[in-house]
Amino acid sequence: MTQQDNHPEKEACGPGVRGGVDYLRISVTDRCNFRCRYCMPPEGVPPLRHADILNYEEIVSFAEAAVEAGITHVRITGGEPLVRRGLTGLIGALAGVRGIEDLAMTTNGSLLAEHAGGLKAAGLARLNISIDSLDPDRFFRITGGARLEPVLAGLKAALAAGFEPVKINVVAMDGLERELDRFVALCRDHPVHVRFIELMPVGRGHFAAGRFVPRSRILEALHEHARLMPAASPAGAGPARYYSFAGAAGTIGFISPVSDHFCPRCNRLRLTADGRLLGCLFSSDETDIRPLIAGGRRRLVRSITDAISRKKYDRRADGGARRQMSRIGG
Repeated sequence: MTQQDNHPEKEACGPGVRGGVDYLRISVTDRCNFRCRYCMPPEGVPPLRHADILNYEEIVSFAEAAVEAGITHVRITGGEPLVRRGLTGLIGALAGVRGIEDLAMTTNGSLLAEHAGGLKAAGLARLNISIDSLDPDRFFRITGGARLEPVLAGLKAALAAGFEPVKINVVAMDGLERELDRFVALCRDHPVHVRFIELMPVGRGHFAAGRFVPRSRILEALHEHARLMPAASPAGAGPARYYSFAGAAGTIGFISPVSDHFCPRCNRLRLTADGRLLGCLFSSDETDIRPLIAGGRRRLVRSITDAISRKKYDRRADGGARRQMSRIGG
């Protein structure tokens, strides 16, 4: 860990916290059409073979078992989930699983204009769209050559399709302060919830000095553009803290995993595209669930329950993630 990683001492986690694990993030692919510099090397990472990733039937079977183990919130992630064919069909199948109360997806938005209406009709309830910059040149540099225009078209399509809320994820890196006025204008004019997310030390060495921008620095800079007031959280089960300002259609939020150590309040599990169940983004404890799916529902439910019981609520325990962010699912 780095000097910015000033966590309080590990907090005890009673049954109430463990019993609160109700959120599952499912990565449907490790592939992505962006090369965001904080997520993977410019050359990318060797993709998994199609045979090595869970098929949609396996994902639905796992979700059904996860509901029995207490999961009620499911989020689809990648890679970029919309690069996988037939995703709308998977959304429809998951929306039909009794016990899933909230079905959401995180996307880079580049393919969303084509799919937003179909995803909404299939039963997807909420969308998070990653937009790390509203400056086309800076966006191009951060994403390794992607264009901003299709992403903004995807955002427009999501709002037109009736998604509510629509959240914008912005990884906070150097240079962000120079365009805070653009993000303030975005949530003033549109019913979106812009969340600034502190850069996390996952995967390769991108947590270098000068790259990390803490919440306090962004909050101070935002005071030049808007008078922020604490606001209620929009729908969702995340750790963000939200603010509103006069005349705004949306809100501004902060997710601060480094400066505000919220691991003891974590309520989530992660399923990777190749079928490994993790209790934490930083965990080296992985359960291979593919053979368990074939072994029957009771065995699978028990394995999920066991993973919850082994879940650690302090990310320092394992010494860091073993995978690139794109291989975990964010």
